[in-house]
Amino acid sequence: MATKKKPVEKEVSVEDKLKSLYKLQSYLSEIDRIKTLRGELPLEVSDLDDEIAGLGTRINNFELELKQLDEDGKLQKGKIEISKAKIEKYTKQLDNVRNSKEYDHLSKEIEFETLEIELSEKHIREFGHAAAVIKEQIEAAGELLKDKTADLELKKQELDDIVSETKAQEEKLREKAKKTETTIEPRLLAAFKRIRKNARNGLGVVPIQRSACGGCFNKIPPQKQMDIKLGKKIIVCEYCGRIMVDPETAGVEEK
Repeated sequence: MATKKKPVEKEVSVEDKLKSLYKLQSYLSEIDRIKTLRGELPLEVSDLDDEIAGLGTRINNFELELKQLDEDGKLQKGKIEISKAKIEKYTKQLDNVRNSKEYDHLSKEIEFETLEIELSEKHIREFGHAAAVIKEQIEAAGELLKDKTADLELKKQELDDIVSETKAQEEKLREKAKKTETTIEPRLLAAFKRIRKNARNGLGVVPIQRSACGGCFNKIPPQKQMDIKLGKKIIVCEYCGRIMVDPETAGVEEK
């Protein structure tokens, strides 16, 4: 009885492996770009939120200072009324003094209360000036708060728009990337992911550009360039460890 032969799996050429790797890299790079674009806006929104909260606190503190100045002003006005009452009382007592000693004492008291009134009036003027400055600061902070709030609304809207626009795009790219991964042998895929993880810009596969590695831009020896162009084996950059492909294999124009 003849045994049924297993179908021979078609061997994938190195060139096709490199094409699949570069295609996968393209999808993942686009996903990274979308995430970066979206990732900057939440930070800007967060910064604006912090600024607005800070401005609100500043305005609140200014208003507390104004309230305190108003209370201090009322206190000084109260002191003035007390001093005026004392002056009136001492002035009446001057009409009934029995000797020069009593007269001098009352005169000094009147002089003291007069100085107290002048001092309180000086404080009131200072409080008024300080209040005017604070009101200007409140107005300036209020205008800035208005501008920042408007900026925040725009940034939030922009973020919402980008999220809604890119969500579907990102999902499609992830589906394509997942499908492409199934065409790459596990060991090569694991190596690619490891290289990509360690690369600063997320590039695990790069085309040659002007006789140099497209990742670290170090020059590649002519013989190695020829080997990469032939596409007969996987070649990594000796400087950055990225997998290198010929621009034609990657389907890109050499810059």
